[in-house]
Amino acid sequence: MERIEVNVGKEDPIIIETGELALFASGSVVVKQGGTAVLATVCLGETPSEALDFTPLSVDYREQSSAWGKIPGGFIKREGKPTDREILVSRVVDRTLRPLFPDGFNYEVVVTVLTLSADEKYDPDVLSIIGGGAALTISPIPFHGPCGALRIGLVDGTFVPNPTYEERQRSELDLIVSFREGSVIMVEGGGKEVPEEKVVSAIFYALKVGEPLISAQKELAQRLNRKKLEELIKPFDEVFYKRLKELSEKKVELALSISDKLERRKALQEVFEEVSQSIEPELQVLSQYYFKKLVSETMRRKLFETGLRIDGRRPEDIREIKIDLHPFERPHGSAIFSRGQTQVYATVTLGSREEAQLVETIFEGETFKRFMLHYNFPPFCTGDARPWGPPRRREIGHGALAERAIEPFIPPEEEFPYIIRVVANVLSSNGSSSMATVCASSLALFDAGVPLPKHVAGVAMGLVRQDERDIILTDILGDEDQLGDMDFKVAGTYDGITSLQMDLKVKGITEEILISALERAKLARFAILDKMYSACPKPRPELSPYAPLIEIVQVPEEKAPLIIGPGGKTVKDIRERTNTVIWVLEGGKVSITGKTKEDLEAAKREIFALVAEVEVGKTYIGKVVRIEPYGLFVEILPGKVGLLHVSKMENPPRDLKSFFKIGDEIKVRVLEIDELGRPKLTTFDLDEYEGPVY
Repeated sequence: MERIEVNVGKEDPIIIETGELALFASGSVVVKQGGTAVLATVCLGETPSEALDFTPLSVDYREQSSAWGKIPGGFIKREGKPTDREILVSRVVDRTLRPLFPDGFNYEVVVTVLTLSADEKYDPDVLSIIGGGAALTISPIPFHGPCGALRIGLVDGTFVPNPTYEERQRSELDLIVSFREGSVIMVEGGGKEVPEEKVVSAIFYALKVGEPLISAQKELAQRLNRKKLEELIKPFDEVFYKRLKELSEKKVELALSISDKLERRKALQEVFEEVSQSIEPELQVLSQYYFKKLVSETMRRKLFETGLRIDGRRPEDIREIKIDLHPFERPHGSAIFSRGQTQVYATVTLGSREEAQLVETIFEGETFKRFMLHYNFPPFCTGDARPWGPPRRREIGHGALAERAIEPFIPPEEEFPYIIRVVANVLSSNGSSSMATVCASSLALFDAGVPLPKHVAGVAMGLVRQDERDIILTDILGDEDQLGDMDFKVAGTYDGITSLQMDLKVKGITEEILISALERAKLARFAILDKMYSACPKPRPELSPYAPLIEIVQVPEEKAPLIIGPGGKTVKDIRERTNTVIWVLEGGKVSITGKTKEDLEAAKREIFALVAEVEVGKTYIGKVVRIEPYGLFVEILPGKVGLLHVSKMENPPRDLKSFFKIGDEIKVRVLEIDELGRPKLTTFDLDEYEGPVY
């Protein structure tokens, strides 16, 4: 077994081991920190894929409850389909590794990461990125590694590498940074309105602190000395590319001058089909790869020659913005946000506590999620004729990115006792749909009357690199994302960044480019926020008439079980009588949901009556529960029955049983409470009473 320890500024070093587990894999490592350990394996396919324009990489991250010493909740005690968290971790691993495969390498590569052990300090996600990169670095698979990753927190003004769960709760920043020697590869995370300069400092702090991770993997690879299979890389065919260029370059340039996305795509397809007729059948698959490369090169050349983009904008320009607030009646809040040809329709639904999402996480157990943002990318938004299936990894990732941007401003349950679900449907997509989702969702929340203190906006930045020259693009188009070198999404407020995500196709970017990209993103974000505040300056003062009414009341914590009752019978009865939904929360808080204010007030009266104490001298309206010749037994509060003796009645009838019936209401005053806690009642000197009737 080979073993290397790396110190990254924590008391617990990162340990990389190989040579004992998963020996049939092309490469495998165990990465540990503290009591957390992951097994990362990589396997190489036997035959090349027909596709040449991307590496057919698959990444699967899997958590098992046993790693935390737990058994899964629910009826099925076996792990099932990947959870959203597993998908999100798989994505950050994938986005780190994908740009590091060499051009022309098109064999299938499968990276699998399994959590073996997990403590209450360190998250396995960053160790999974390190493991995936290390497994590829020591394997025979061609790979431009090694690479590393660190999570950076900002606790009490100080950067903390790989913060523990406890430190993350106090951190203003939660950033995952992936890097190779000397340059950043991928960034994912968010913060509490963190200034741009702090984000840049955090990213390059990770780069510096993480240098030992790169050195350690180099040393490990040298010890193992496995020869890389360079022969699997298909060499670039200059002769064929030159031939394709001569046949189609002018036509491609003409097609790229079309500003409409669908028309441009159609024109490029026609050019390719025309060129394909002049190419031998055995080279058809190859021609697709080289044609895409030609389109990218032509777009870059035009940009550097003219300073103008595909749609005629300058690099720093934002597309035209249109906002349609509350376009449809029944959603509790809604907005359509359009930026150029990208259009997102977001709706807000407000619900009661029982509609919260029950989330089971390995390290937190079962928790209720109050705020949900779901991003949908139906096929029609790109003009594709195919059925709309279940959410894909990309949709889950973009939804999490947008949710993270807005979540810091969701009011606490004590101030706004609603479960909030945002659904963002991309109606048409031509780049930056996830950031349009942030804008549309913020507007829809304001429209719904959710008391957010600020609007949140987002913009996607791009990069085009050619011959050591770089141009940063603001508010990128779909083609600029596909054909360019960077997709850098930044969301936040006037006061700072709340969410960001960066993906690269080049091998890394410098600090200077990153600073410039964030500064331009800030200017663009401010311009977008100006438009949003102009359309909707503050949350609506009242909720939609279609939204449920919810109120949280406080009762003595020790008396909260009285509301639930044996087996939940009491709370169930109150729900049925008052047509409400009632949840007894921690700390003596009770959430009441109803359709009308009258239902809400009725439920409140019953709840307060359950926990109320009988007060001497106070007047009550009670119910007769028993009739005797000497007096009436009256229930003045739930379970609180007192005797109204005939001697304490004003004008008592001769025969109580002929005058009163069980269930009759009667107004009484408490004279005293005897040594056994039983109220003594009277009908003399009654006061006004506005409390519950029993």
